[in-house]
Amino acid sequence: MAKLFNRWRWRLLLLSFSVALLYLVWILLHIVYWNTYNPHTSAFIQSRLEILKQHYPGATVRHQWVAYEHISPYLKRAIIASEDSQFMKHNGFDFQAIQHALEKNIKQGEWVVGGSTISQQLAKNLFLSEQKTVWRKLEEMIITIMLEQMMSKRRILEIYLNMIEWGHDVFGAEAAALHYFGVSASALSAGQAAFLASMIPNPRYYDRHRKTQKLLKKSNIILNRMPLTQIP
Repeated sequence: MAKLFNRWRWRLLLLSFSVALLYLVWILLHIVYWNTYNPHTSAFIQSRLEILKQHYPGATVRHQWVAYEHISPYLKRAIIASEDSQFMKHNGFDFQAIQHALEKNIKQGEWVVGGSTISQQLAKNLFLSEQKTVWRKLEEMIITIMLEQMMSKRRILEIYLNMIEWGHDVFGAEAAALHYFGVSASALSAGQAAFLASMIPNPRYYDRHRKTQKLLKKSNIILNRMPLTQIP
């Protein structure tokens, strides 16, 4: 009986390992493909669309891909200054930022800031759910390593700028520029770019509360950091 149990246990372990390996290969193939071709959607966009359709059956999202060279350099600088100042230097993880975020969260007694890099955020948005579990965090780490190994910083930032949420049903730089300022992503000014970058932590809330002091203050901080920010 014990031998039979051990045999089935090893078979289940082997099956689980095979499924996990196939899943990782599936992700890797997507990353290789997206290194050349543009993704049309993401796990996060689909998740938000499903929620919207629960309230509005005919709901759609505003999302239009725009090439890297047609996105304002101001927006690229603003995003890096706001979300990941070490983007051009790290290999996917900013351990100093993670430590700082952890210390601040412990001090506040709640989760108030994250230490995720742009690469980590992209990994999560492209493939993962919003659940906060140990397994999901492990997946995020593995996918981040894949992204950094298979893609250039320019490509990572290009996809990130085209997939990030910027409002109630707004995704990507082009849709955001049109929604908030009535211009294309290529025409965004430094001030407009800083404003959009300041919205990223809570875009749906700030879409409805665009003149809050916290948002305007953060926008000014980002604007001051932008001239020293390096972009790919």
